[in-house]
Amino acid sequence: MVELLGVSVVYGEAYALRRVSLKVEPGEFVFLVGTTGAGKSTLLKLLYGAIRPTEGRVFVDGQEVNRLRERDIPFLRRRMGVIPQDYPLLPRKTVWENIAYGLRAIGYSQSAVRRRVAQVLAQVGMSAQAHAYPHQLSGGEAQRVAIARALANNPPLLLADEPTANLDPDTSWEIVQLLQQINLRGTTVIVATHNRSIVDRANKRVVALDRGQIISDVPRGGYPAELDKLYPPVAIVPGTSFLNRS
Repeated sequence: MVELLGVSVVYGEAYALRRVSLKVEPGEFVFLVGTTGAGKSTLLKLLYGAIRPTEGRVFVDGQEVNRLRERDIPFLRRRMGVIPQDYPLLPRKTVWENIAYGLRAIGYSQSAVRRRVAQVLAQVGMSAQAHAYPHQLSGGEAQRVAIARALANNPPLLLADEPTANLDPDTSWEIVQLLQQINLRGTTVIVATHNRSIVDRANKRVVALDRGQIISDVPRGGYPAELDKLYPPVAIVPGTSFLNRS
């Protein structure tokens, strides 16, 4: 489903990714983990054609993405669902309209839109909120709508960039369980995250990045020990503060 061969991305003189090679088979569930700036979001952007590699080759579902013309990128994106970090919903449209909008844009008929929106809202457990507006939703509900929107065109590949950011632990786990259910139906899922607890709990394939390079890739496991060695968890002592420290 996805293959990167010797891929580097350079911004100015700094490497965002450095000679990365990675293969993801159809139907896999993969976590991309690492600290901020490790290269997780850059890797996802390569897959949906938002950026081009400085060197190397990027393949998605048999197509070499870096060789596509700009006008062909939208057709590539129709075969994948993308959940960005901030799940930007259209504020003046209802949940139903947020999902229907994209389907109409790619040519779905009115009857097909009605059927598909109802299906994906049921799939993510948001049928009761179909006529709510984004400001009426909780963070977890808004994220479920973002997932429904990404699934609307029934893509074989789902990319999620920090889908649990700013969510509480229970809601975060609900979102990951939803992504796992989607994966069980055959969709390949790649999730970029720095959320240690959900990675440990999910026990899926974990690819760890540090400073633009893959430092570990395990078929099933938790948050990698390699990252803990590089960036030991900080213990916060009650009553102390990180402010105004010399």
